[in-house]
Amino acid sequence: MVIYKKQIKIYFYIFLTIHLILWTLIPSLTNNNLPLDTIEALAWGSNLDWGFNKHPPMSAFMVEIFYSIFGSNDWAYYLLSQIFIIFSFFVIFQFSKEILNNEILALISVLLLEGIYFYNFTTPEFNVNVCQIPFWVLTVYYSWKVFNQKIPKLKDCIIVGIFAVGGFLSKYLFIYLLIAIDILFIYLIFFKKEKKFHFNYLISVEVFLVLLIPHIIWLFNNDFITLTYGLARSSADSSTFLNHLIYPAIFIFKQIGILVPFFVMLYFLIKKIKISYNLKDRKLLFLLAINLLPIFLILFTSMIMGSKIRTMWMTPFYLFFGTLLVYISQKYIVKQNYKSFAISFLILFLLSPITYAYVSITETNKRTDYPGKEIANKVQLRWDKEFKEPINVVLGNEWNAGNLSYHLKTRPVWDGEVDQNKLDTYNIYICIDSICLGNR
Repeated sequence: MVIYKKQIKIYFYIFLTIHLILWTLIPSLTNNNLPLDTIEALAWGSNLDWGFNKHPPMSAFMVEIFYSIFGSNDWAYYLLSQIFIIFSFFVIFQFSKEILNNEILALISVLLLEGIYFYNFTTPEFNVNVCQIPFWVLTVYYSWKVFNQKIPKLKDCIIVGIFAVGGFLSKYLFIYLLIAIDILFIYLIFFKKEKKFHFNYLISVEVFLVLLIPHIIWLFNNDFITLTYGLARSSADSSTFLNHLIYPAIFIFKQIGILVPFFVMLYFLIKKIKISYNLKDRKLLFLLAINLLPIFLILFTSMIMGSKIRTMWMTPFYLFFGTLLVYISQKYIVKQNYKSFAISFLILFLLSPITYAYVSITETNKRTDYPGKEIANKVQLRWDKEFKEPINVVLGNEWNAGNLSYHLKTRPVWDGEVDQNKLDTYNIYICIDSICLGNR
């Protein structure tokens, strides 16, 4: 299979376009309602703040931008997810070209990611995991630029700080990437003496901390509610001794299972399974730091705290796995295997959306089958019988109340759980089951 250099970018952009269209169109046609996490983000976005009960604010901010443009059109939020994904693929492609000095191998590094379901099957649900993906790849890309410079450019250090805070405000687990990058720089500067310390390195930290101040203030004002939620989700607050062994073991086996299709694709690509490495290789050192160190750190956390690592939390951790594996096995990648690799890629590329569509159509008891529009219409009719004023506030859980906030034409602000003190501030209101709607 002969691939000419001038064709590579064409193939790459065709891939991005098809991925964007396919993964926007299929959930738009097969789902009746947006997924849970997207509705939650929209609920938070209707009442923007510097944080919410479960997560920091970035995902809510992003969906609110799209709501201001597209309103309550479900396809727009599937499109938002795919924009985040294909933009990240583009950055990974640029990064891989610099690492591999070979555009075909850079393309392969991105195509391999279609073997990891985090970057296809789960992407229609825009959530904090998807939200942090572009910030993850941009932080890595500009950290590489800083890493590769004898004297770090001030501009690049500032950019690292900006993208790092964007990722952290998407999800706190972003900190594992930042720690991994910091460990690498500390190791090279203070232990290996291969880099000289420069005050520009501290600019990234300063920018990160300054931009984080509003969220830190919010955390203090809200009793660190997002942190306690995260600990509860990981079961770290109720850990037993066995959890320190069981949860890490479960985590390892799950990661192996997730990566099986990825390694199957890689198997079809290489002539023989043999990995060559040189730990004095600066490129390899950087790739190991950004790929393996965050995973090791989160595994170490599970072992020490006895905490459960939920599968979806690992969404951004494998973004550069294609680049790493191609880099260390590039000597054994032969052109004769391009065709078999392309076939394996196409099978997985098409199988994933077909499977998604099948599950979406045949299973009828999912969140995405929730009759959100119909319920909103019924609620509106009941309200109109009693009041002339518009509904501008809704109370209840993020799912039920969030759906009303999204589907009602007046876009009422989601104001949290039902609370009598809040209701007393409304001019008029009605309560239906566990949801209250009002005007204030």
